[in-house]
Amino acid sequence: MVDILARDVIRFDPTDGAMRRIPVPEVCGSLALCRSGTLLVAQRASVVRLDPETGAIAAFATMPEEPAHNRLNDGKVGPDGCYWVGSMDDRSEKGPTGILWRVRPDGVVERRRDGLVVSNGLAWSPDGRRIWHSDSRRAVLDIADFDPATGAIGEWRRVIQLDEATGRPDGAAMDAEGHYWSAGVSAGRINVISAEGVILRHLPFPVPAPTMPCFAGPDLRTLFVTSLRAGKDEATLAAHPGLGGLFRGEGLGQGAPVTDFAD
Repeated sequence: MVDILARDVIRFDPTDGAMRRIPVPEVCGSLALCRSGTLLVAQRASVVRLDPETGAIAAFATMPEEPAHNRLNDGKVGPDGCYWVGSMDDRSEKGPTGILWRVRPDGVVERRRDGLVVSNGLAWSPDGRRIWHSDSRRAVLDIADFDPATGAIGEWRRVIQLDEATGRPDGAAMDAEGHYWSAGVSAGRINVISAEGVILRHLPFPVPAPTMPCFAGPDLRTLFVTSLRAGKDEATLAAHPGLGGLFRGEGLGQGAPVTDFAD
């Protein structure tokens, strides 16, 4: 996982709770696991390769058309073996300058979607035939057909409009049944959403701002969820000292397998 503002990649061992921080040069929005055992880390407007054993960093890809006020945010490896990562307007007064990128194993970068404010919530259906993508600032969730062989995307269609009360969509994960688990960062809950845009259920979260769910474990039945601390006032931090922490749940659902970067 990443600590964005601290500029750290964090390696956590759930068996004993050991945690190691690996510094990176810039704010880091997300990362990708690679078949080679290395990591790809999204920096402000580039992607670097990180050796988690040594901490060595090497340049990998650059987003040449990224506005200077943007930074890369949520990212995930798709069924095509490429790293999909979106950007966001990093100014306090945000505009639709975010871009969705596809980073290929050869380092070539492809621009795939424009007009985003805060790109977030990438996930794919279990069969790899649909891509899910949210814009946190607009609180919308979209789906498009996806070709797992070529990475081609069909027409985007709006699935659901969320809000502050239901939870602006932050990071997300896909379960084995094809339901989308969205971190409702403004509402302190995880929303489980169908492909038809129905909130099937919501899971109350221990702190107000969950940011990213992830299924883990040998059977993908352990749910880890990160949370947001930055920007919270003293009263909120005092009431919820766990803000900014990592949370774990069991028996809530089973995740769909995800792909490693095909390097």
